[in-house]
Amino acid sequence: MKLNRDDKYVRTGITVFFTALACMICFFILYNIPAIAKGIGYLLGVLQPFIYGGVIAYLLAPLCRRLERALKGTLGEKRASLANGLAVAVSFLAGALVLALLTIIVIPRVWESVVSLVNVLPGQIKSAYQKLYAMLDHLPDVQAWVKDVSEQTIARLESWSKTDLLPTATSLLSNVAAYMSNTFVMIKDVLLGLVIAVYLLASRRRLSAQIKMLLRGALPIKWVEWIYKEMHYVDRMFNGFFMAKLLDSALVGILCFIGCLILGLPSAPLLSVIIGVTNIIPMFGPFIGAIPCTLLLLLENPMHALIFVIFVVVLMQLDGNVLGPRIMGNSTGLSGFWVTVAIVVFGGIWGVTGMLVGVPLMAVLYDAARRLIYRGLSRRGSEEMITEYNAAFHPPKTIRLPIRIKKTKK
Repeated sequence: MKLNRDDKYVRTGITVFFTALACMICFFILYNIPAIAKGIGYLLGVLQPFIYGGVIAYLLAPLCRRLERALKGTLGEKRASLANGLAVAVSFLAGALVLALLTIIVIPRVWESVVSLVNVLPGQIKSAYQKLYAMLDHLPDVQAWVKDVSEQTIARLESWSKTDLLPTATSLLSNVAAYMSNTFVMIKDVLLGLVIAVYLLASRRRLSAQIKMLLRGALPIKWVEWIYKEMHYVDRMFNGFFMAKLLDSALVGILCFIGCLILGLPSAPLLSVIIGVTNIIPMFGPFIGAIPCTLLLLLENPMHALIFVIFVVVLMQLDGNVLGPRIMGNSTGLSGFWVTVAIVVFGGIWGVTGMLVGVPLMAVLYDAARRLIYRGLSRRGSEEMITEYNAAFHPPKTIRLPIRIKKTKK
C-alpha cells in the first residue's frame, strides 16, 4: 500500500515522530552535558594548533591581500605565485616585528613600573594611613573608629598569612609546576599553529575554491549563494571591527603615554598599557582600566589621581567623538543598548573573550533577526512599516535587504 504524503494522518504521524526524536535528542544532550563538555574540551585541545593557526592567518590575511595586490601590479600576473609567497613572508615579518617591538620596548618598561610599584606600595599604604589619621585629629570618634578598623584589618591579614597563605602558596606552586610541565605542549602548539597559518595564507585561494566546490556539490545553488553573502558579511563585520578597534586602542594608549609624561604622572608605561588594552572592550573598557590606575595613583598622591581622572575623561571624550568615529565609524550598526546587552551577556558566558567578540557577534545576530522580521512583514504586505522604520532610525547605507532566496529553475 502506497502512503499518500498529503494524508493528514500521515503528516500527523511524521510530525509526532520527528517531535519525539527531537525531544529524545534534547534529553540525551541535557542528561550527558558533563560528558559532552569533556569531549568538546578534549577535541578543542587536540585542535589547538589549528585554532592558533586560524587566528594568526585571519589576523594577517588583510595585510597579505593588500601586499599581494600591490606585488601583482609590480611583478605582473605571470608571477602571481611569487607575489603570493612574498606577501605571506612580508606579512609574517611585519607581525614578528610588532611582537618584537612590544617585547623590547613596552614590556620592559611595564615590568619596571610594576616592580617599582610593588616596592613602594607598602610604604604608600602606611603613609596614606598616617595622613588620614592626622587629618582626623579634630574628630576623635572617627579617628578611633579608623584605628579600630585598621587594627582589625592588620590582625586579619596576619591570621590570613598564617592560616591561608601557606596553603594558597603551595597550591600556586603546584599550579606553576603544572603550567611549566605544559609549557612544552603550548610551545609545540604555537609552532604548529605558525606552520598551519603559513599554509592557510599561502593556499587560501585553493582552499576557498575547494570550499566553494564542496558547497556547490552538496547544496542547491540558491543556498550556496546565500551562504556566500552571509559569510562575506560576517567576515567584514568581525575583521573591520577588530582591526579598527585595535588601531583605535593603540592610538589611545600612545596618547595616554604622552599625556602622562607631559603631566609628570608616575608609572606612565603601566598606566598607558592598562588604558590601551582595556579600551579594546567597547563602552566599559575605559572605566575598567581607569579605576585601578586611579587607585594606584591615589595611594601615592591624591593630586596625581585627580589629574589622571581629568585627563582620562578628556582622552575618552577625544576618542569617543573624534578618533573612534573616524577610525571605526558605525561599523556594527548597533545602538548603545544592544552593545551593553552584548557585553553583559557574552561577557557572562565567555568572560573577557566574550566582551571582545560579543559586539560583532551581536551585530551579526541582530542583522539576521532584523532581516527575518523584514521578510515576514513583506510577506504580510506591511512594507510601509519597514520604510517608516528605516527612514526614522537607519541611514540608507546601513540597510541590508531582507533574506530572499531566489528559486532557481531545475
